[in-house]
Amino acid sequence: MAYLSPSQLQKFREDGFLVLEGFWSADECVAMQRRIGEILAEMDVPLHCRTEFSTQEEEQLRAQGSTDYFLSSGDKIRFFFEKGVFDEKGNFLVPPEKSINKIGHALHAHDPVFRCVTHSPKVQALARSLGLRMPVVVQSMYIFKQPHLGGEGGPAAVSPHQDASFLYTEPLGRVLGVWIALEDATLENGCLWFIPGSHTGGVSRRMVRAPAGSAPGTSFLGTEPARDNSLFVPTPVQRGALILIHGEVVHKSEQNFSDCSRQAYTFHLMEAAGTVWSPDNWPSEGRDATPSREKLWATNASASTHRPAATGNSHLTSRAFLLLVSVQTGRQEQNLPLKMGTLLKIIAGSPAL
Repeated sequence: MAYLSPSQLQKFREDGFLVLEGFWSADECVAMQRRIGEILAEMDVPLHCRTEFSTQEEEQLRAQGSTDYFLSSGDKIRFFFEKGVFDEKGNFLVPPEKSINKIGHALHAHDPVFRCVTHSPKVQALARSLGLRMPVVVQSMYIFKQPHLGGEGGPAAVSPHQDASFLYTEPLGRVLGVWIALEDATLENGCLWFIPGSHTGGVSRRMVRAPAGSAPGTSFLGTEPARDNSLFVPTPVQRGALILIHGEVVHKSEQNFSDCSRQAYTFHLMEAAGTVWSPDNWPSEGRDATPSREKLWATNASASTHRPAATGNSHLTSRAFLLLVSVQTGRQEQNLPLKMGTLLKIIAGSPAL
């Protein structure tokens, strides 16, 4: 079972993050990577939509806020690229599969494999053990952290930030990041770093949608304060680890100086009960594409009435997950789509094969 122990819950509440090694099997991780490989093989991004992704504030505003490709990606699967991978005409300078920074922001809604992962019963069990009653998935991303691209030595470092700066709610404390290591994350290839306990001081800045017709399309309110680097704690993890990230904990990652990528699948949950999604957020309801906010489980009933029974069928086993992937892949090869209703039945009732 994936329920958190009392000591794990206490550590998460104290630190604002929690590492769960071995949450996913190596085979499950490989299956997710294989699926992304298939998505990349079908990638077709028009020249005018080839957006270089940045984590630095000024470049964020230019590269993200000024392009409809980014602003309309909240309910789509779209591709964002490292810096310096295009020539002046928008042609690739490196192999396309090595140029990708991330894929976002609705893998959880539109791809059956990543939908299966996001909505798996063991992820649901984590949410229930944290006391969530009506969790919804607000966005998802596949992050590549390519080696030796995006700046000297490797992809640019991700500046210290709080996820709630981008996913702001009233009240605060309603956003949870779920970060899945699909490859080992090391000091050399850019593992995550956290300031333990930094989730208790509120949010220092916010990215908001600019008024209609303005350019760029987003702006920042407030500034990110200078952080004492000595407060950050590295969290190297092995493939298959899951890291829970409180929406207000300060975290970052350094450049990838290694010869290896550091791939991860990540998504964010929001407790919808009694929570207001800020109208200034991106995506903004009524202005941007409707966010793909899917309920983590099928009903609004309380967690106490929906704990899965402690039986062999209570969670999606590694073999059941791999069976689902193989069935989906086989149907794709035969040009026979797997109906979403069938997929959900597999997810909900996977036997312990």
